[in-house]
Amino acid sequence: MSQVDLERVITLLKEFTRERKSRLEIILLGGLALQYYGMKDRATVDVDGEVKGDLTGLFQFLKHNHIPGDLGENISGWSVIAMPPGYRERAINIYQDDLLEVKVLSSLDLIIAKLRRFTEEDIEDALFITRKYTIKPEEIQRSAEEAIRHSVKDTTLFMFHENVQLFLEKMKNRKR
Repeated sequence: MSQVDLERVITLLKEFTRERKSRLEIILLGGLALQYYGMKDRATVDVDGEVKGDLTGLFQFLKHNHIPGDLGENISGWSVIAMPPGYRERAINIYQDDLLEVKVLSSLDLIIAKLRRFTEEDIEDALFITRKYTIKPEEIQRSAEEAIRHSVKDTTLFMFHENVQLFLEKMKNRKR
């Protein structure tokens, strides 16, 4: 699998909508969103996104172009931990034409998405965003509490809460 970059993916999405003559909206997260936020060396091989439009067609189109897709209609449902309410409205528009709208999660929502998964890579990605955009621990805490409040009650919420606290501690230690 070869690596993909944001520019190539937007070019392919334009090609897809022109071929299909149908409207597509996508909110990117993962490595492509990190590339937008300035982590230029962040390698990725897939497209992670929430899609409004022909999800199946887009998945097949990307596959035909040798790009795996982790796509869904509701990224909040990718985890027991919900995304904070309003994440779609806060997403940042990075490209738009008559058929295509490409957005990325807001920096704070991307951090929450990363903390929901909480791998070492996700932690480093989230730390990068907090440093570059001077996101305060209390903003992350508030957003995480909103995510918990809107999640289905599950023991996973306790682990997420603990992971957020560990992350906030890492943030504090990195500043020293």
